[in-house]
Order: sequence, then structure tokens, then C-alpha cells
Amino acid sequence: MFEVILYYQFHPIESPEEFCKAHKRKCKELGLKGRIYISSEGLNGTASGTSEQIEAYKNFVWSHQGFENTEFKQESYHEVPFAKLICKVRQEIVALHVDGVDPKYGGNHLQPHEWRAVMESGEDYVMIDVRNNYESKIGHFEGAITPDLKNFYDFPEWLSQVDIPKDKKVLMYCTGGIRCEKFSVLMKDQGWEDVNQLHGGILNYAYKEGGEHFKGKCFVFDDRLIVPVNPKDLSPIAHCEITGVPADTYVNCANMECNKLFVCSEEGALQMEGCCSEECKQSEYRRPFDPEHAFQPFRKWYNYFDDDFKQRNKSFIEKAIAEEPNGCLS
Repeated sequence: MFEVILYYQFHPIESPEEFCKAHKRKCKELGLKGRIYISSEGLNGTASGTSEQIEAYKNFVWSHQGFENTEFKQESYHEVPFAKLICKVRQEIVALHVDGVDPKYGGNHLQPHEWRAVMESGEDYVMIDVRNNYESKIGHFEGAITPDLKNFYDFPEWLSQVDIPKDKKVLMYCTGGIRCEKFSVLMKDQGWEDVNQLHGGILNYAYKEGGEHFKGKCFVFDDRLIVPVNPKDLSPIAHCEITGVPADTYVNCANMECNKLFVCSEEGALQMEGCCSEECKQSEYRRPFDPEHAFQPFRKWYNYFDDDFKQRNKSFIEKAIAEEPNGCLS
């Protein structure tokens, strides 16, 4: 078994580039895989390795001034759900694209038991799922508003148009908590008074409260793509986009030019050979499909094609190489 961690910490970093170089060097030394983003505002990551590697990494993070209290959501898994290590500098560790948003002025943090107590109290509130539409599609809390948005940075515009009374009690949640750290500040700045966020997000709630009142599963930004939240209710709430049967497993279209992320059942994956449409199924850029491992994540082009393919499709490959995963992680 291996350990998978999800974490973030807002704390000023004077030299993100130097911090990143040292961080990446340590991760390589430990043998970790995952995605870690660093900016002047802090650190955000998800990584995996043996229990010894993960403990050494956590101690490394805690050894930095300002990061002593970094919280890690941790789960065990039978393999490392990452192909490689990505450690890079970004403008923001979670991209809201709004200047002057300081998480220390954010909403009230509700511990999982407090969150559940509010849900079960009969109190009047509005709950907002602060995640992308493909995340909430496969799982969300009962009664939550699930905005149909593709990116976190679309939320400020959504907020400017939504009709939520300013005196209404607001609850908000995301995967691990980081998006709420910023969005709660935005809501308070725009006049909402009683703003509350789920501390540690869905993953912490699943661990502490068994996922009560959560329907479906939780999307995660690694090879697992989904993880269970409420073990008493594992029924899919979404449907296969090929066959229409209940499903909650995501795949990326086997056509590298498309790469669409879509919900697909095993039957649908076999029927379309991992593609989202007949057109993609006929594409020369289609990655080989393994029916024995229908949901195995697809990798970069060089895992499937040789240099001749690169020369024939140079412009396409250059575009593919330039693209890196752009998930919120938390």
C-alpha cells in the first residue's frame, strides 16, 4: 500500500523560484510523485509514496517557517496514482484571478461535526459547491447549489449574478478546502455576513463523519479520479455519456486531439474503445485501447507512438507537450 496526501498552506514565499527548486530537489530525493504548485502566496499539492517517504516529506514541509501547521489529508491506496513528479511555480496556488484576496479574512471554519450539525438542525441556509461542474456532477452534498462552471476563476462572475440574500447563512465546501479559503473572502467583501466553510473539505468530512448527507463520490486530481465519500451510499448519481446507464467513472477520450473528460461505464468504454464519439474513434491520433484495463489513465503521446509519429505530427505534439494538468488539487 502507498499513501496519498492532499494539502495546502497560505504563507508568503519571498522567492518562489528558489523555494520550488529546493522543494523539487527534496521530492526527487525522496522518490515522491505528484503535483505541487508554489507561488508567492504559499504551497498547494497532492503527492504519493510509501508511508516512510510521505512522513519524511511532511516533516520537510513542517520544517519551513510559516508551514509548521500545514494540514495533510491522507489516504492509503494500492498504487501510486501519479505518472511523475510535477513541481512548478504559478501566479496563484489556486487560480481565482482576483487581486487582494487574503485568506486570513475568510469565512468561519466549521469542523466536520459542526457542518453536519448545521445540516441536521433544520436551520435556514444556502450551501454552495465551490468546485467545477465535472466534479459536482458525480457527487455533492444534499441540497447544495452546484454552479455549472468549468473553472474556479469563473466563480466571481457567477457570484455577481446569483440571487442570494446578503443576510442568508452561507455554507460552502470544496474538495480539500483551498478554494473556499478564497471564495469566502470574496463573498464577505461583497456583503455576505454569515459565511462558513467546511474545514478540510469533502475529504476531511468523509474521514471524520463518514460522508453522511453526501450523494455520489468525490472527484480527485490524480489517476484515481474518484474516491468514495459515504460508504453507506455508493450509488452513482451521474450517467454514462455513451450508454446512459448509471455511472460515475471518468475517462479521457482516447483521441489525443479531443481528450474530453467524460463519464463512462465499462460497457461504454468497450463499445467506443475509450472514445467519446464515433468521429474520435476514427481519429489517427487515437491512443491504443486496452479492454482489460478500460479505465487505466492515458499517458502522453510518447508512451504509444515512436519518433516517426512525432515528425509527422510535429505541431500537434508540441502543443501536447506544452499542456500540463491544471487542476485545483484541493
